Amino acid sequence: MRLRTLPLSLSGVVLGTLLAIGTFPQITLTSRLWTIVFLLLTTLSLQILSNLSNELGDVLRGTDTPDRQGPQYGLNSGAMTVKDMKILIGVFIALCLIFGTLMIRFSFGTLLSLNAVLMFLLGCFAVKAAMNYTLGPNPYGYRAMGDVYVFLFFGLVAVYGAYFIVSGDATNFAVLLPGAAIGCFSVGVLNVNNIRDMQTDAENRLTVAIKMGPRKARLYQTALIVAGWVLLAAFFVWDYGYLTRHGVETALGWKQLLWVVTLPLYILHLRGVWKRDGRALDPMLPLLVMSTFLLACLAGWSYLQMTPYFTFL
Repeated sequence: MRLRTLPLSLSGVVLGTLLAIGTFPQITLTSRLWTIVFLLLTTLSLQILSNLSNELGDVLRGTDTPDRQGPQYGLNSGAMTVKDMKILIGVFIALCLIFGTLMIRFSFGTLLSLNAVLMFLLGCFAVKAAMNYTLGPNPYGYRAMGDVYVFLFFGLVAVYGAYFIVSGDATNFAVLLPGAAIGCFSVGVLNVNNIRDMQTDAENRLTVAIKMGPRKARLYQTALIVAGWVLLAAFFVWDYGYLTRHGVETALGWKQLLWVVTLPLYILHLRGVWKRDGRALDPMLPLLVMSTFLLACLAGWSYLQMTPYFTFL
């Protein structure tokens, strides 16, 4: 299930949830408890479904071999059979649909409204996208399209979708800025994975890293990290200006800037990406995953401090 990737999938929805709570003082963790619980369960199930499908697709296509640079998982190690994996994938498809349906029901109070139907259709598309990274007749992960899908689903959809599910508000497009930031960091995780596996992937898979080559792929990684930080900073600057212009009493101190303390982790990550190759790059993946999860939590907490409603936190 590649458990070390799960905090990355939670980063966007945690940030989106905290942004919703910070924007609407009437929303609390208690009042939206079951919506948030099923939102998190749906997100985790989608991520695990993606991981399982990714492994099955790579093994069936001969991409994952015993000499791959990354960890050995269930099929490669012989601990599972293809049939076992297909059954497990079926289980997580069912869990995605069950948890997603309950999330929509608790969020909108019905399954028959336009918003509920649209969210259910988006959820079905997310299930299909999670599986088609390496599965299916034309997997997008083999056509250098994985970066686009990761940016979309791990970034924009995760943050903006969670914000909408928790608050019911679809008009705050400023939330797309932190969504794009999380999307950049998420693409960075994929890019490091692809840099690490360039040699074994080159035979039958095309990735952005392979198209660029080692040096340009590392420049791309640096650009992703810088862009993520610029986008997140732009959101906080915009929000501070917006609150000030509308007469909301706010401040800009250490509480509102606490998320900046994670910057050294990203610098450490980039340093490792530029200095390491092959299997030695592997620790840079969990470092970026955990850094992004911590950043999302702290950025959400800092956002709560932008208004006088949450000064007790």
